[in-house]
Amino acid sequence: MVLVATLISNPRAPAITDAVLREAGRALATGHPPHRLHGEIAADLLFDDDGGRRVAALRAALAGAPIDIVAQPAGQRRKRLFIADMDSTMIEQECIDELADTIGLKAEVAAITERAMRGEIAFEPALRERVALLEGLPLAVVDEIIAARIALTPGGRALVRTMRAHGAYTCLVSGGFTLFTGPIARMIGFDEHRANRLIVANERLAGRVEEPVLGREAKRQALIALRDRLGLGREATMAVGDGANDLAMLGEAGIGVAFRAKPAVAAAADAVIDHGDLTALLYLQGYTAAELVAG
Repeated sequence: MVLVATLISNPRAPAITDAVLREAGRALATGHPPHRLHGEIAADLLFDDDGGRRVAALRAALAGAPIDIVAQPAGQRRKRLFIADMDSTMIEQECIDELADTIGLKAEVAAITERAMRGEIAFEPALRERVALLEGLPLAVVDEIIAARIALTPGGRALVRTMRAHGAYTCLVSGGFTLFTGPIARMIGFDEHRANRLIVANERLAGRVEEPVLGREAKRQALIALRDRLGLGREATMAVGDGANDLAMLGEAGIGVAFRAKPAVAAAADAVIDHGDLTALLYLQGYTAAELVAG
């Protein structure tokens, strides 16, 4: 089987030099010339599968370099369904932590969030516990947080808009709240969004979330439902996330990508992106600079 190794660096610090490509070619023992996808930001190298030894040699050769390596079969790289986590993936913050910060409880809530994302505690009861602490918070604070505190992860708009321009369907799915996923999905350009609904009374948060909670298994089911609705095979799907509640979704996708993820998630994912921005998910599909739609 012919495989392709994609080398990806951050667009703000291009690192795929000619010397890197020569070293990568030697490690992979390939006679195929490298194919630059985007200058010194990303490149492909074809090689023959040998049970993982060549990939291991490549990782060893480039160890310590600010370069992500994704190895996969060379065929069927372009995906037609993309499903993404929101908090700490498509945006740089955890929305529930920012809500808690407005009432001086960020440290307490963030500690629970971190444990849940690492898989140390179950997601659903952890969410209910954190939401209860927000009881009485004015609904208007959500718009203030989105305007002042939320930053889109670099490359996210280009990722979604490029995939949509090439016929893919995109969905933002979050264990967070529709109050955030709605505006953020529109900002980025997703086709749809799915998340938990906070119960509101008299324009204030009631400290409760509608049941059932959208958690780990619900994310997986969202991918399956969309895949079936679109008549796609598993190989045509891609998912990205960073936390333990994303693991089932990542495992169900044709390629599951751990983006700047918790250790347990990175260990289980098909691909790990620690250095690149979200355009890395385009390069691992073989998109070139000329095909990218500006965000």
